Amino acid sequence: MDFFSDHKKLFSSALAFFLFLTLIICIFPALNNQKVYQPLQGSKPLTEEESRGKAIYIREGCVACHTQQVRNVDMDQVFGSRPSLAVDYARNKRLNLFQNTATLMGTERTGPDLTNIGARQSSKDWQYSHLFNPRSVVPESVMPSYQWLFLIKDNLDPGDKEISIPDAFRKGIKGKIVPSRDASDLVAYLLSLKQTELPKSIPPREFLYKKEEKKSEGAAGGDGLPDGEALFMTNCATCHQASGEGVPGAFPPLKGDKVVLGDNLELYVTIIMKGYNGLAPQFGEMPPVGTNANFTPEDVAAIINHERTSWGNTGKKVTAEEVKAIMDKIK
Repeated sequence: MDFFSDHKKLFSSALAFFLFLTLIICIFPALNNQKVYQPLQGSKPLTEEESRGKAIYIREGCVACHTQQVRNVDMDQVFGSRPSLAVDYARNKRLNLFQNTATLMGTERTGPDLTNIGARQSSKDWQYSHLFNPRSVVPESVMPSYQWLFLIKDNLDPGDKEISIPDAFRKGIKGKIVPSRDASDLVAYLLSLKQTELPKSIPPREFLYKKEEKKSEGAAGGDGLPDGEALFMTNCATCHQASGEGVPGAFPPLKGDKVVLGDNLELYVTIIMKGYNGLAPQFGEMPPVGTNANFTPEDVAAIINHERTSWGNTGKKVTAEEVKAIMDKIK
């Protein structure tokens, strides 16, 4: 046989075999995946602003510390309502000729997963404060500050949005802190990251290795409410802080707050479920945390009872029935 001694035949055959394997192993399966995995009904393509924000997310190396994949283990429930599926990434397209789809699933969680950050933390004010200096809203954060994404101005121009930053984090800054276009685009992208509800035809995967659900102190008395402290820490503490003291100039304190300790339960429940804008002009807008997190009456009652009995507060506890009546009213 002269096949193995003829380098032209040998290399031509090797190249042909390589191309054949590429088609069978890579290209054909990829084309089939594009056909099979269509975007979920209800999912939305990125807007132009959000697409620019994704590019900034890549440019700033955010994927080095943050993932965008909810694993099917119980500890990941804080990041999403269900484990991620392949179909969640169906809208990802190749960025350009030289860059791949950039699913940004990540491999390292120095910071939290961002799969559902647009629902978990939908406050623009919080996102801007967190970018400018993460310690201003999360004291224990190790995330670097992205102050170069902000402008310092003596006077606001039409359309500018001033960011409220506590004085302790404004050292050497005398002007008004305004997000640049890059910061606005990045926040727009972060707020677009929301899990899409699965159609009934696709059963969600279960979270594995579940821990026994902790009950609040009130459970011993028969109210059977979830752990209010855990719910507060997951959904509320990033703004109002674990100490209940909030962030001066940005997010209001709950310690000694007149709404928390007052008798207007309907206002209290409405704020949790629907947020507010303008109720406290000196602070930023609050998103509809309860609606975004799909709080049940039991969840809301547990959070209210936690806030009314923590940090020296001595408010009256509420029942899930009282909260449910209000939630039905304000729908």
